[in-house]
Amino acid sequence: MTVERQKALELHRRARGKIKMYPTVNIRNEEDLAETYVQGSAYAAAEIQEDRDRSYEYTGRNNRLAVITDGTSVLGMGNIGPHAALPVIEGKCLLFKKFGDISAIPICIEALSAEEIIETAKHLAPTFGAIDIEDVSSPNISNVVKALQSIEIPVFSDDQQGSSAVVLAALTNALAVVDKKISDIKVVIHGAGAAGIAVTDMLLYVGVKNIVLLNSKGILGPQNPSMNSIQRSMSERVNPEGLKGNLDDAIEGADVYVGLSSRGKFSCDQIKRMNSSSIVFPLSVPYPEITEEEARSAGARIVAMGLTSCKNPMPNLHIYPGLVRGLLDVRATGLNKNVLMAAAKAVSGVVDKRRMNENHIMPDLFSDETAPCVAEAVAQSAISEGLARRSVPPKKIYDDTWQRLFGGYSLRA
Repeated sequence: MTVERQKALELHRRARGKIKMYPTVNIRNEEDLAETYVQGSAYAAAEIQEDRDRSYEYTGRNNRLAVITDGTSVLGMGNIGPHAALPVIEGKCLLFKKFGDISAIPICIEALSAEEIIETAKHLAPTFGAIDIEDVSSPNISNVVKALQSIEIPVFSDDQQGSSAVVLAALTNALAVVDKKISDIKVVIHGAGAAGIAVTDMLLYVGVKNIVLLNSKGILGPQNPSMNSIQRSMSERVNPEGLKGNLDDAIEGADVYVGLSSRGKFSCDQIKRMNSSSIVFPLSVPYPEITEEEARSAGARIVAMGLTSCKNPMPNLHIYPGLVRGLLDVRATGLNKNVLMAAAKAVSGVVDKRRMNENHIMPDLFSDETAPCVAEAVAQSAISEGLARRSVPPKKIYDDTWQRLFGGYSLRA
């Protein structure tokens, strides 16, 4: 889908920000003023001083997400800085609200190092129920998210955790269509940035045994001179055949291609060297590694893309609204791979298996089932993993989320 530049600019100029803040209580007289501010707030503050977890009861923390960026790796634009990143992060916050009823706040910061981002997030944590580290360059983003796992709320990166979950969801259904087992396939992951590393880590966790991972200089391994510390560590867990070289060498006999690199980096000739019933996920946005038409004409059986205009759209939007909704509703202290697996399973499960085929492996983008199903799965997984402050009965989070989004009225978490 092509968006007209002038039309998009006019929308942004007219909106002056894609999200706004509205009061949840009215102030009509002196009594209202006293209850909501100095005197009334003091009572709530005293309760929270006794038990910090009461901040989820007496404030908006239970539905508030910080989306933090330094603007160093934004969409296909790269390092554009925090000011230019703001419309993108505002857009992300809008999607959290529309698809998850989450009060997401954009926070674009001037940061010169990973340590500055870490310290900023730590200082902000008491205000929020979760934090999304967004559009930070690699390897900083991995280091930031890892360092922040020690705080008392979930900290994740949609670039990493969202990408890994959506790839797992799409791959689960794609393998069902082509009748292949996850333990038997060869997967080539083209791009060893934050998303590529996270996807690799997740696929290894669920039982993929043969993964070849490439950065801009070729296959990760001892012969690759251009690996950062995270890539070097991951190189020891992949490439069981000991392949050397570039994408041409890696793609021979592959069953799955996951593109997380840049525009035009994958060719029709390379698809022809893959195994039959090949699965191709060119996920770079806004410009993919290969177009849907090219991939299909070269023989790919299933093509799914990060773009929303293709037959099998698999943007992270399938994951992150429901993921955060579920985490917030159980007041989670963190998340792990099992929680992400639950989210991925929920997304794949939304697709009616009777109608699933090469052109339909992912839910409709506007399905009223996706976010509620993901939220329910995430909430119950967080509870079973010991990551929840609050226990809720099965189906409650699904029902509450559906009512929030489609039932016409809001619910208190």
